[in-house]
Amino acid sequence: MKGNERRKKIIQMLSESETPISGRALADALQVSRQVIVQDMALLRAQDNNINSTNLGYSLLKQDKARRVFKVMHTDEQVEEELSLIVDYGGVVEDVFIYHKVYGIVRADLQIRCRKDIEAFLQDLATGKSGLLKNVTSNYHYHTVSAPTEKLLDLIQQQLMEKGFLAKLQDYEPVNFWE
Repeated sequence: MKGNERRKKIIQMLSESETPISGRALADALQVSRQVIVQDMALLRAQDNNINSTNLGYSLLKQDKARRVFKVMHTDEQVEEELSLIVDYGGVVEDVFIYHKVYGIVRADLQIRCRKDIEAFLQDLATGKSGLLKNVTSNYHYHTVSAPTEKLLDLIQQQLMEKGFLAKLQDYEPVNFWE
């Protein structure tokens, strides 16, 4: 199978899957090495394919979802409450990122869809190997949140505001964090 055919097959497999597919599973299915898959992913992303990489594998971000970036601020003790609010109203916390005045945007994929994902995330943090990204910027951070509709995102935004989690963008912050 040639490279172009293999990359078309990867897109097809990702678009048909409801869950992320590991690099090893893709490599086995396409009879190539894991490194070839990594290179294919880089090429596919360069062609504007919206491929997400998580600890569970690769997934294709579907364009039929509504997405919005929320700037939020809260304490360490409120992390579970903030994430639960988002998933309980039908949102997926795709990532967390900060806007650092020196380093620029520092982003980490999360893909938190339910309370079980929140529990796993908090357990990972509890090991002490890593801390919360928000602590680098005095608790200010951002989440890209997706939901089936704009109405759900509006509801999530309202709930974040009511809980006091929503923060205002400052003049120095970019509006489009994806550029």
